[in-house]
Amino acid sequence: MPGFPSSSRPDETLPFASTGPYGHRRRMRERVIARSASVLADYELLEMLLFCGVQRGDTKPLAKALINQFGSFAGVLSAPVAALKTAGLNSDSIAALRLSSLAAQRLGGAEARERPHLGNWEALLGYFDTALEGAVPGQLRVLFLDNKNRLLADEALPGPSSQGRETQQEAADILRRALEVHATALILIRLCGEGAEPQKIIGLDEPLARELVRAGGFLAMTLHDVFALHGGSWASLKQLGRL
Repeated sequence: MPGFPSSSRPDETLPFASTGPYGHRRRMRERVIARSASVLADYELLEMLLFCGVQRGDTKPLAKALINQFGSFAGVLSAPVAALKTAGLNSDSIAALRLSSLAAQRLGGAEARERPHLGNWEALLGYFDTALEGAVPGQLRVLFLDNKNRLLADEALPGPSSQGRETQQEAADILRRALEVHATALILIRLCGEGAEPQKIIGLDEPLARELVRAGGFLAMTLHDVFALHGGSWASLKQLGRL
């Protein structure tokens, strides 16, 4: 072939197994499989997405040009179809970018639903209204949160009074479970039975709360608050100045 010296040696004996884009693409795929896609720079990730629409040729220059034009990787994914066409992308490439953007949105939405952020009062009350509907009256529930106040787990525990459990043992069980789910903060919720007043019931879990604060301090574990709930009524140890 003009411009390229020929060789009769088998490919495996050459310095480079391939001088074309297919070798490069194969190496990038192998890199992702071996080390995960997190090792890719933004332009490399875009370059690989463009493989879907550009069957031959090096997509790296195009990926870098698109990021330059639209400002960022996110800017490329959210760019209007007309602008992407003007930039030279074909329908297959645009479809690949659109599907990637949609997949990211749905994954983000799923995480928000599965791990809601409970870092403010409005979000917490909203969670009470929905997630705790139908829960068993008298239950003590523990919300395990990460360092961004996202919910990791919501689990029901037997109350100390009904099971005769020692406060220290119950606190130890809660903290052990917190370590298992990698939580850094806790919220306790006592679901009051019919006719019970949250303002009176809230005191039931005050000894447990104090033990969690004491023992949790050694583990850098924070107890945000303890609530007693019944319908639309509630009481909070923190707001009562008892935590």
